[in-house]
Parts: sequence; C-alpha cells; structure tokens
Amino acid sequence: MRSVGSSESEPDRAIRVLVVDDHQTFADLLALALDGQPALTCVGHARTAADALRLVDELRPDVVLMDVGLPDLDGIAATERLHLRHPDVRVVVLTARTEPALVGQAMAAGAVGFLAKDGALGDVLHALRAAHHGTTTVSAHLLTGLLATAQSQAAQDAAPGGLTGREYEVLRLMSQGQDVRAIARALGITPHTCRGYVKRLLAKLDAHSQLEAVAIATRRGLLPPV
Repeated sequence: MRSVGSSESEPDRAIRVLVVDDHQTFADLLALALDGQPALTCVGHARTAADALRLVDELRPDVVLMDVGLPDLDGIAATERLHLRHPDVRVVVLTARTEPALVGQAMAAGAVGFLAKDGALGDVLHALRAAHHGTTTVSAHLLTGLLATAQSQAAQDAAPGGLTGREYEVLRLMSQGQDVRAIARALGITPHTCRGYVKRLLAKLDAHSQLEAVAIATRRGLLPPV
C-alpha cells in the first residue's frame, strides 16, 4: 500500500462506514469484518447509488466504501454526486476493475482511496482509517500503473493542427460517428470529461457542431477524406 498525507491515530470513537455494493454476500462479509474492529463500525449497506445517497443523508457516515459496478449509476459518478452534497464524507472506491484511468477518474470525483477487490482485507481496513484522517491511499500496483500511464501520455507529441493527442483521438472517433458516451467508453474516461474535450475541439476548429468539426478537420487534412 502507498499512502500520502497525515499519519494515522486512533479516533476517540469508532469510524462509521457505509458499504455500497450490489453483492449482498460480499457486503455482509465486509460488515462483519468492520464490526469486528475496535475502531470501525458498519452503519449501513446500500446496493444502489440512489440508496447510497439517501443513506448518507440519513446516517452521515464518516467514510463510504464505494463499489464501481452499481446497477443504477457507476460508483465514480455516485462519488462525484456524494462529494458535492457531503464534501466532509470520505469515499474509498473498491472495485474489481483495475484500469489505471479509473484511479484518476475516482480521485477527480472526490474519492480519497482506490483499492482492488482482490486485495487483502487489511488493506481495506487501513484505507478506511487513513481516509478518515485525510490520507489518500491507492493500491501499490494501481499507483504504479497510473504513473506509467501519466508518463506515457505526457510523452506523446502534439497531434496535427495544434490538437493534443487525446483531443485528436476524440476527433478521430467523432469522425467514425461515435457519440460522447461511446467515445468515453473507448478512451476510458467519463462522459463529462469527454464533453470537455469536444468543447475544446469545437473552439480550436472554430466549429459549432461535432459534424462541422469533422468537416473542417477533414478539409484541413487532419483527418483522412471520408
């Protein structure tokens, strides 16, 4: 595990944790593990993002352990909404998906921890305590992958026409007729982030729509003729 921030100290009371996961057995096991710790207690379990937001309003936990794969809304978007409503509640994301891009998305949404579900229980307990004290925790192998991805992206040369490499990728997928959500999935980013790239593309190409942007880019030789 890698942590950045203040050192841990035992709280005067148990840290109140809300578990958000649509797998009942997994959530039940986590709740038992938490309640078996002197400084941690599980105050509730939510199976959907909507339930999670409602229970945070009602229970005011200290930390939320958030799964990514929820049935109504992905955990990254749920984290963003929760952080806007309750910025004092810490969120640790726990997921079976371990793409480095997800780590950045989770942190941008307001999470203070990102752990793989196949990690050790001790790592989860450590991350919950660390989150409560303002320390950011990321699984070591995920942190390594995130740094490697960031270095690779930073090393990319700018695309033609003054576009960044990522902007050019968005433009290329736009030219294939893909919408924002499809482009976001292909690039491993959130739709909100993708819309930001589209907005910058339109500004750089002096276009008023995605179709016009593709047409202008094609005329300028930035894209191959259709």
